[in-house]
Amino acid sequence: MLYQLYETQRSLMEPFSDLALAAAKLYSNPLSVAGQNPFAQRLSASYDLMHRLGKDYEKPEFGLRTIDVDGVDIAIHERVELSKPFCELRRFKRFTDDTATLEKIKGQPVVLIVAPLSGHYSTLLRDTVKTMLKDHKVYITDWKNARLVPLSDGEFHLDDYVNYVQEFIRHVQGKYGNCHVMSVCQPTVPVLAAVSLMASRGETTPLTMTMMGGPIDARKSPTAVNNLAMNKSHSWFENNVIYRVPSNFPGSGRRVYPGFLQHTGFVAMNPDHHAKSHYDYFKDLIKGDDASAEAHRKFYDEYNAVLDMDADYYLETIRVVFQDFALVSGTWDVRGEDGKIERVKPADITTTALLSVEGELDDISGSGQTRAVHDICSGVPKSLQKHYEAMGAGHYGIFSGRRWREMVYPQVKAFIKSHNTQASAPASTETAAVETAVVEAVAAAPAAISEPKATPTPVKTAPAATKKVARKRVSTTK
Repeated sequence: MLYQLYETQRSLMEPFSDLALAAAKLYSNPLSVAGQNPFAQRLSASYDLMHRLGKDYEKPEFGLRTIDVDGVDIAIHERVELSKPFCELRRFKRFTDDTATLEKIKGQPVVLIVAPLSGHYSTLLRDTVKTMLKDHKVYITDWKNARLVPLSDGEFHLDDYVNYVQEFIRHVQGKYGNCHVMSVCQPTVPVLAAVSLMASRGETTPLTMTMMGGPIDARKSPTAVNNLAMNKSHSWFENNVIYRVPSNFPGSGRRVYPGFLQHTGFVAMNPDHHAKSHYDYFKDLIKGDDASAEAHRKFYDEYNAVLDMDADYYLETIRVVFQDFALVSGTWDVRGEDGKIERVKPADITTTALLSVEGELDDISGSGQTRAVHDICSGVPKSLQKHYEAMGAGHYGIFSGRRWREMVYPQVKAFIKSHNTQASAPASTETAAVETAVVEAVAAAPAAISEPKATPTPVKTAPAATKKVARKRVSTTK
């Protein structure tokens, strides 16, 4: 019933939000009669803020059109390579007519970025993707909003997540011989499970795994998020946060953890910060500080866009990761696509190099939670293991913003490059032909790389404490 009430309220608020936007534009226009009012700027700012507080935030675009590589603009074509009921595997293919640049990017490492399915869309990693594209071929998991998935497409469990990751890894390996895998936050656990199962079966595993800010062992330095998941019973979550999708969506009747409840939880973690941010936005509009106002819009366009998660997946994640600690306890069994149940054994991984990344001020995944991956991957030689702690960085800072670009990314780039020696050429002559013919493709079909208008990239800011001068700490795991 709560979901239906929320949708009813949203539908009632929508015309008022649109009206507030129209009023904001009217009062901000100096050529209109309303714009001549001495309080026009203040009234326009008030209506603009009302609009943003009441509007519905849809899924943003990645909006990556070009990147700069050594002074050369490279066009980016975003396309879906695999489509599953609950996820799409997206590739950001690079095009250039500069021969030297083309030759350079052809041999660069292939990276599969596994984005989190924990409330926000995969576009939250836009800055991650944009930065990685300078030196890598990039794929990413783009998770779908569960309320848009019809019941006829079946259920989605944590086991399905693990199976999806394995299928995506095999797909990329089939094109390039092998790849590197990067997981950010929540997917560190299912990604480790996926690679472990592949290793146990004797399959080729990725060259490297980069695990960033994830709850590998949520018992270490538990945060407020961890405490909530650990201190509430499984039945409490099922009875208090799980609802059925209303009839006005394709996924009508599906049990989900609604996005609006997740967003409420995000805001409740730091309400004073969000209230101040909106008040600052109001003042920036009055002062005419367009740059600051636009930065606010970019951030909240992303932050306020949330998706519903399938109930089975969410509840199983709570149980496996935060209550049973099944991964680190060695008691996690996963059902494969063939119905066979297999035990997750990280110790079976022997050839995949391992990098863990943590933020000093991470309030989502506490200190030591990600580093714990080295303890359970005992089969990986110590020479292939590395840990990096980004000093002064919060949770978002390890994959977005200045600290990501200046501190974390150089470490990730160097690690991937140093373990890329086993990478092979594209598996088929067809793939090789595509890579070598991009000059002709760009010249002959420029429309192929066109995309809809870009959505502004939100600027993630770490907590105030992170404004201190950052220090770097790099260590080899013992």
